[in-house]
Amino acid sequence: MIRFMEEKDIPEVLDIYNDIILTSKAVYRYDIQTLDEKMRWYKEQQAFGNPLLVFVENGIVAGFATYSQFRPYPGYQYTMEHSVYVHNEHYQKGIATKLMHKLIAIAEERGVKTLVAGIDGENIASIKAHEKLGFEYAGTIKNAGYKFEQWLDLVFYQLHLNGPTS
Repeated sequence: MIRFMEEKDIPEVLDIYNDIILTSKAVYRYDIQTLDEKMRWYKEQQAFGNPLLVFVENGIVAGFATYSQFRPYPGYQYTMEHSVYVHNEHYQKGIATKLMHKLIAIAEERGVKTLVAGIDGENIASIKAHEKLGFEYAGTIKNAGYKFEQWLDLVFYQLHLNGPTS
């Protein structure tokens, strides 16, 4: 089941995110977040009106997704960069794709013109999943990040949506 994130979900969302930080190159961050940091993030995202979705399976948060404005300037108000993360015990269940379908539907409803994905260049599974959703390759920043003692390329994909109606 997909629903909007609630404050009670933050500890489980934090667990998913911190595991991603420690075990993958999906986030070019080294230090895990604290519960206070994640709570501030949650409240900031709510204040901006950004959608915060969770996928709940058997009462447990198995994944989450959101988007926020690509850059903090008025000219980017219709361009959003999304994030989607799944708990490591729930990979290969289609959860990320289900979350993305819902996120894309919300973006369409809210008049988003472009949805951006920043993906580690070696994450072929994520690249293919985005391509299946209609995202197109938009470019690569070589050596954009450094993690696990290696330089990492960041690839960008974008999905073109209808944008604002007026």
